[in-house]
Amino acid sequence: MKSMEQVRQGGFTLPGEAGYEKLTLEMAKLWGADVIRDSDGTKLSPEITEAGYKIYSTICIIREHNAFAEAHPEAQQQCFLCSDPRTAEGETLTIDPLEGYFTEQFAVNDAEDALPYWQVWDRTEGRPLPAENWSWDGERITVRGCVPYHRYTASFLCFRIWEEINMYNHTTNHWTSEHLRQLDPRNPAAWAYLQQWLKDWCRANPQTDVVRLTSLFYNFVWIFGSDPRRRTRFVDWASYDFTVSPAALRDFEREYGYALTAEDFIHGGKLQATHRPPTPHKRDYMDFIQRFVAEKAKALVEIVHAAGKQAYVFYDDSWVGMEPYGKYFASIGFDGLIKCVFSGFECRLCAGAKVPVHELRFHPYLFPVGLGGLPTFSPGGHPEKDAFDYWLHVRRALARQPVDRIGLGGYLHLTVGQDAFNEAIREMAADFRRLRELHSHGAPAGLGIRVAVLHTWGALRSWTLSGHFHETDGNVLIHINEALSGLPVDVKFIDFEDVRNGALRDTDVLISAGRQGDAWSGGDAWKSPDVVTEVTRFVYEGGCLIGAGEPSAAEGRDTRFALAHVLGVDQDRGEYACHMPWSFETEQKAPFPVCREALGVTPGIRLTDPETRVLAAEQEVPALTLHCFGKGQAVYLGGFAYSPAAARMLLEMLLYLTGKDGSAAGFCADPRAEAAWFPADETLVLFNNCEETLRTSVAFPGGTAEAELQPLETRFLKPADA
Repeated sequence: MKSMEQVRQGGFTLPGEAGYEKLTLEMAKLWGADVIRDSDGTKLSPEITEAGYKIYSTICIIREHNAFAEAHPEAQQQCFLCSDPRTAEGETLTIDPLEGYFTEQFAVNDAEDALPYWQVWDRTEGRPLPAENWSWDGERITVRGCVPYHRYTASFLCFRIWEEINMYNHTTNHWTSEHLRQLDPRNPAAWAYLQQWLKDWCRANPQTDVVRLTSLFYNFVWIFGSDPRRRTRFVDWASYDFTVSPAALRDFEREYGYALTAEDFIHGGKLQATHRPPTPHKRDYMDFIQRFVAEKAKALVEIVHAAGKQAYVFYDDSWVGMEPYGKYFASIGFDGLIKCVFSGFECRLCAGAKVPVHELRFHPYLFPVGLGGLPTFSPGGHPEKDAFDYWLHVRRALARQPVDRIGLGGYLHLTVGQDAFNEAIREMAADFRRLRELHSHGAPAGLGIRVAVLHTWGALRSWTLSGHFHETDGNVLIHINEALSGLPVDVKFIDFEDVRNGALRDTDVLISAGRQGDAWSGGDAWKSPDVVTEVTRFVYEGGCLIGAGEPSAAEGRDTRFALAHVLGVDQDRGEYACHMPWSFETEQKAPFPVCREALGVTPGIRLTDPETRVLAAEQEVPALTLHCFGKGQAVYLGGFAYSPAAARMLLEMLLYLTGKDGSAAGFCADPRAEAAWFPADETLVLFNNCEETLRTSVAFPGGTAEAELQPLETRFLKPADA
């Protein structure tokens, strides 16, 4: 067993700051840090690097090379953009490609190898125009032979001349330094330069123990507009649109035997957002980029290892192509994975990755304004409140699956005078170390319930959808993932091919959630009779299904929900205008507690079976139903919004469907509290999820314990000593 002093120290990465050496060392002691890292735009002084702490040094490998970028502009990263649609009044139309875009971010690429990939489309007819119908004069595109009152767009390649994270910090946090550019490692000259730069950097920084790559090569897509009322035109944390270039397109065609076009990326002006099912071309292109990223990243890791250092990677910013659950991630050889977290599902994403060290960077970030727009360390901010809001999500996930380290990022001087925040982080670090210690002795007890979450991306996007919780919180599945992240159940993520290949044979509960046509519900995958038949068999033979939103919705069937016969409900969007629906009465006593605040209403939901039980409804529309089908059961939820009470409802729903006993894993009588039972240490971990003192009994395999929990408290309780 570790001593209490050992439990109070370690596993914590502190952002140091030159000019604040005394503060850095004081905060390292307060928070029990064993690592000090630099942050964006900072460099640690010898007083810090020689103080006996392990040192992380942050590198964004593709930026901070402006001199090289200016000398080799063709080596800068690129993307396709699409002009805003213009309506032709006559036979000729002119288009300014960058009108409406932030021209400090983009510059048109009209080089000889780029122009052949440009396209002009008649969007009214849905067809590209022949190249001879349009011309480019260096400023505008002139389209000839237009059909009056048809709408036209131009798709074109452009250089990204301002690295997006640097751009964000300038526009949000008022940075005034040089605008950083970004290099594309697919360019041979840039790749040779980057490798040599990293070798030189490693030699020049002997004090560095860990090279913290932030991240790799291609940033998530963030397209700014010129109008501040719509500063962000498009953002997708998992898009591949910023990986494209003429060289990439040529390499792809040589390898795959067919050519991609601008429209494969522009997709009618919508771009191929991660929330939509991918085309076969996009799947090929993603695999192509993932292999390229893994190959280049492995070369960087080998350079770092040859210098006697470790290589950790930060799983945000320029992470595209580096999915930790993808086929190629393990081949890179990273020593650690760092994930910034706002939520429980992000913790689980990091914790389950195949890498030696897993580290969470907590929020709030030590910036004047938080990433969600909160004035965290500015006048009117309450950083301790923000920290606890995030911690309530994080701690329940950490009770289920451990990580090795936690830390913060940003500018440490912002903690001066923030005593409440500093004490909150000290408490969280202590609780983290206690949880980590318990996990080191044995896993927490589980319920033995095997849950499979089904969506288009499957295991590749385990635990995530496309971004942080505050960017995707309108999506019903991300809320379900958040609830699952802290429940004592086994969770896996599967795609539709997995269903065909027997993934439901070792599943107790299948979850399908989303909107019609999105990647989470599945879109056209539900037109496959094989998939529908296999899920039908699964439930009929005793499995359980939870559907939320518009699960299994697809056009071209006799029912809008392909699983309407299993769920006992379907959706009417006008097809049943002359068909009277089944009337129903809402049951006053459901077989499990119903959290009405968590539910939503999907318009048009109607019963397909008079035996379907309605457990909750709003304005005569079923919001929660239960349907027996063969030996199995199906639950339908019109919506689901995460809260501690919603997570409790989901837990009790799973217990009811599977006939399990919640006390096997620790079960609080008061739904505002959660528990985890660690049998190896005979310890209960209790979480009070509300801002009130509460008293609750807790059932666990050894009996029942009583506990009084202070507001938001984490309690480690040995029932034998109580």
